[in-house]
Amino acid sequence: MHIGVTFPQTEIGDDPAVVVAYAQAAEDLGCSHILAFDHVLLPDASVRPGYKGFYKIPNQFLEPLVLFGFLAGVTKRIHFASGVLILPQRQTALVAKQAAVVDVLSKGRLRLGIGTGWNDTEYVALKEDFHNRGKRSEEQIAVMRALWTNQVVTFKGKWHAFEAMGMNPLPVQRPIPVWFGGNVPEVRDRIGRIGDGWILTRFIDADKVQEAFDDVRRAARGAGRDPASIGFEGRVNLAGTTPDQQARHVEEWQRAGASHVSLNTMDAGLKSPQAHMDAVRHFMEAVKGIAKPSAAAPKGKVGRA
Repeated sequence: MHIGVTFPQTEIGDDPAVVVAYAQAAEDLGCSHILAFDHVLLPDASVRPGYKGFYKIPNQFLEPLVLFGFLAGVTKRIHFASGVLILPQRQTALVAKQAAVVDVLSKGRLRLGIGTGWNDTEYVALKEDFHNRGKRSEEQIAVMRALWTNQVVTFKGKWHAFEAMGMNPLPVQRPIPVWFGGNVPEVRDRIGRIGDGWILTRFIDADKVQEAFDDVRRAARGAGRDPASIGFEGRVNLAGTTPDQQARHVEEWQRAGASHVSLNTMDAGLKSPQAHMDAVRHFMEAVKGIAKPSAAAPKGKVGRA
């Protein structure tokens, strides 16, 4: 199982030197990957009394693909995963191009986690349709995979149509692995049919996911796919836990069949970027016998197929 960290978007600040130091520390400690959350815009909750979203101004989010392009040049082994990029509020070909360039600059270290999001105000601001986002994301993935694996592409779909177009450079991975976030029946079905993996974007106990995995496996078999080819990533939260407890949680995810797991150090009362790095260090020391080397982080597999 591959063990990584969630980039502490909302707490690390925006000093480039600190961002570099965090990524290099994670790599030196043997972390398999850095996973980063995504939001382009966030609402001012003071003028929206009924707003119940998870984030709002002034929460900071460095754009994941820009972040990964920056980190690709200052790291050598650690992989990058968006967890998750809100795909339907972006132009499809532009995401495909940005992801391809990150993959080239990192020499094949990108895992593109995508989701449909929950913030309708963000969709409105970006002039995209919130209500058809799920189905539209499926076509977006088909477009991206075509562009990542062919020099010239002609595509005719419900939301995309172009003739004899292509991108250069193509990514190292052809195609780049596409993982999904979310945990509703429609998403689990989508993962089984067309996903390379599943990132559990909300904390769920490892012993409570088997029924959800059954949905993914059922959809995979219905699509003629091997369920064991689909990876999934669990999460361990730092808040309220000790390193020994975190290690036990990792072992629980391993028994559940997870291919990847990430430590989330946000919302744990840490007061500085160094405190986040220290927490990662203690975590990686606690899970030393479980982690695999960061140089070998494949798509992963779902266990108990």
